[in-house]
Amino acid sequence: MNDSPILVIGGTGKTGRRVVEQLSERGARPLSASRSGERRFDWQDKNTWGPAVAGTGAAYLVDSQDENAAELMAEFVDVAVQAGVRRLVLLSARAWEQAGDDAVFAVERAVRDSGAGWTVLRPTWFAQNFSEEPFLRDAILSGEVRLPTAEGPEPFIDAEDIAAAAAVALLEDGHDGTTYALSGPRVMTFGDCVREIAGATGRDISYVPVSGAEYADHLVGRGYDRAYAEFAADLLGDVAKGGGGYLSDGVRRLLGREPRDFTAYLKDTLPSGVWTV
Repeated sequence: MNDSPILVIGGTGKTGRRVVEQLSERGARPLSASRSGERRFDWQDKNTWGPAVAGTGAAYLVDSQDENAAELMAEFVDVAVQAGVRRLVLLSARAWEQAGDDAVFAVERAVRDSGAGWTVLRPTWFAQNFSEEPFLRDAILSGEVRLPTAEGPEPFIDAEDIAAAAAVALLEDGHDGTTYALSGPRVMTFGDCVREIAGATGRDISYVPVSGAEYADHLVGRGYDRAYAEFAADLLGDVAKGGGGYLSDGVRRLLGREPRDFTAYLKDTLPSGVWTV
């Protein structure tokens, strides 16, 4: 890969800011792109696309996460390739493997059909959701985590591993045309995670399984709008079906080591005081 700057879409987000950090540590030149980033980028404002990709040679992509995501991605990657971008790394999700609906792969297809070298990363649920997503973080702070995940298994991945994997795919040859499923090293339930957080913080935090409808109502009662509440309930409800209870080797293949365990995430997160009341 040449030494052109690397565009990081969502560069202030959960994975994006970590990708920026890891690229910088490796001597690359990342450009953080968001509505308020180093380079202004807005999926809904196509006038920002050209200036964002100008002069870059590669891009880390996080889609718009709305019903038009695939259409927007197809248009954007065309702009990027015409501007000289030669490598694309897309953040997708391993859950799509279990969804059984070909439509959810449309964003991935847009990247694969771009004409650029591409790599797709499909991670599992992030460990950082417990500290950086308000619907989970605030529940932990309240002392009661109500979720429709039942005892559904999931090998939670540390976002630091996702960023490290993205940095390798962006900077090193040999990963074009490859899809990597990324997971943590241990299958856990959401209840397991809550109990480990409780133990680490010394707080009494309970995990309460509820139905999807109950959870949607719960979120509405906490101030979320109904559409978001039902979306979150459906997404979390999929965990309860149990399809995610297996490990993937993408971290090992990309980084040459085992993925970070949930306990490492806890150790790094506790000093921030995010769960302190």
